[in-house]
Formats: sequence, C-alpha cells, structure tokens
Amino acid sequence: MADIERITITLPMDMAAVVKGAVETGDYASTSEVVRAALRDWKMKRALQLQELAALKADIDKGLADVAQGRVKDFDAAQIIERGRQLLADRSSSV
Repeated sequence: MADIERITITLPMDMAAVVKGAVETGDYASTSEVVRAALRDWKMKRALQLQELAALKADIDKGLADVAQGRVKDFDAAQIIERGRQLLADRSSSV
C-alpha cells in the first residue's frame, strides 16, 4: 500500500463494537483492516447494483422502442395472472 491516506471516521456505538470485536477475536489485525474489508464488499455490491440498473434501463429503452415502433400487444391482466398461477402451481408440484 504505497499510497495511503489517513482519515477519521465516526461510527455509532454498536458498529464500533462490531469492528472492535472483529479485531479482538482475531478475525482482523486492526480496525483499519475491518473497514477496508467492508469497503471492498461495498464496492463490489455497488458495482453489481450499477450493472443491474444499467440492464433495467436497457430493458426499459427496448420496451419504449417497441412501443414507438408499434410492436405491442393488448394488455390482458387476467391472462398474466393465470399464467403466473400456473407457473407457481407447476413449481409447487415439482418440489
């Protein structure tokens, strides 16, 4: 770690206790290691969230393009509900 910046953070008592407990039990060598691990996990989770959001936006754009091009069907809620019930029943019977 050639480039290191020292920062100070403030945590609620319960979170501070969890961090200190992780060090006391030997899971981590220092509170800094606990925070670094938590930040790595957060970065990974955030990247996945951003990927999922991008995929959702792409699906929305595709749907809007379909509407603009007239590639739509009538919305039949009863048919959708029945299809969902059938899928659920099929799943329940296979368990």
